[in-house]
Amino acid sequence: MTKADLVERVTEKTGLTRTDVAVVVDGLLETIKSAMEEGNNIELRGFGTFKIKTRKARKARNPRTGEEVPVPDRKVPVFKPSNEFKNLITKQPL
Repeated sequence: MTKADLVERVTEKTGLTRTDVAVVVDGLLETIKSAMEEGNNIELRGFGTFKIKTRKARKARNPRTGEEVPVPDRKVPVFKPSNEFKNLITKQPL
């Protein structure tokens, strides 16, 4: 599902115009991104939590030369679904 598909579904369910829904969806996504950029977690009850995790520094190998290469620690965004959301998904056949 793309963002356009999401906008279309919300438009059908709410009766709002496609333009209004697109503005709201874009605003929501931008707010989530900017909050996470500031280091905040976002919790949407019944849906899940967007968090920032720090991956530790490690040593990797260059597959071409076999040389060890240091990989610095870094922050990555993660999403953890709520139990309610997980239960909804696992009840549905794939």
